[in-house]
Amino acid sequence: MKIAVTDYIEENLDWETAELTKAGHSFAAFQLKFRPEEDVAAAVSDADALVVNMVKITDSLLARLPHCRLIIRHGIGYDNVDVAACTRRHILFVYQPDYCVEDVAEHAIALLFACARKIVAGRRTLEESSRSGQWDFTRLFPLYRMKEKTLGVIGAGRIGGTLILRLKSFGFRILACDPYLSEQRKAQLGVPFVNHETIFRESDFITLHTPLTPETRHLVNAHTLALMKPTAYLINTSRGGMVDTDALAEACRTRKIAGAAIDVYEVEPPPLSLPLFNLENVILTPHTAWASVESGDQIRKSILNDLLQFAAGKPPRNIVNKELLDQGFQLGLSPA
Repeated sequence: MKIAVTDYIEENLDWETAELTKAGHSFAAFQLKFRPEEDVAAAVSDADALVVNMVKITDSLLARLPHCRLIIRHGIGYDNVDVAACTRRHILFVYQPDYCVEDVAEHAIALLFACARKIVAGRRTLEESSRSGQWDFTRLFPLYRMKEKTLGVIGAGRIGGTLILRLKSFGFRILACDPYLSEQRKAQLGVPFVNHETIFRESDFITLHTPLTPETRHLVNAHTLALMKPTAYLINTSRGGMVDTDALAEACRTRKIAGAAIDVYEVEPPPLSLPLFNLENVILTPHTAWASVESGDQIRKSILNDLLQFAAGKPPRNIVNKELLDQGFQLGLSPA
């Protein structure tokens, strides 16, 4: 099987090269992020299987990949992949929804606590007080206790559910919203499930954990921000497109909400003109919620296993367009 990687975040893919070569497969890795589509097509046109991180997989690109039968997304979100086009062209699409669950939940919790205790602002207060020689907490206070505050979780799947279970012991009143969660999983989480409007109106902290879809794009906008308490914070570790950045910046600048903590952006890396950069009540991190040594090892092993499973005629884990299997899709190399 000929396997190609369009782009990757690891330092190198020497381990993958050795393992796949040992198994008798051809493997080539490229760094084609931000390259024109014709360059991507020229590099990987002969691939039977494709691993993609951030390169956009469009219908027009797929039309130039006559041999491709499997695409694997290196990550949880897959808004850069036209799944419907994959299905039409009989290409199996697989993603990795469970590789950094703990890490993203932990990062969201860290951002939530940093907002609540004003950790970043506290550093500025310390430096200003040290320069003047006397404490001045004017810009730091008031601080509120987290216990008994309301935490709103939008999206209670793997990551949101993990966050809920982690934070139950801190005494939050937790509300969740997830219309796609099974009743069994809702019962396991043991928190009230409400609609979006209730989350925005009642929460002291809102954390986002849903995929980016047409339904969720700009879920946080001028209207929903206007519903929030002036003491409330927004945390986003999901996808940048979930939030109307201009509306969020205006809400934070005018103190319609207390502030925000953001790890993901609609354009990445975000331009220096991003209005959030200039706001003291906004914490920004560089899309690293996923990052840990453990998660990096896990996703590499998982993708390798998916490739080897497919080559052996067995289904990979976490197939998105499972309907292809119902239509008689043949796993493994095509006899043609």
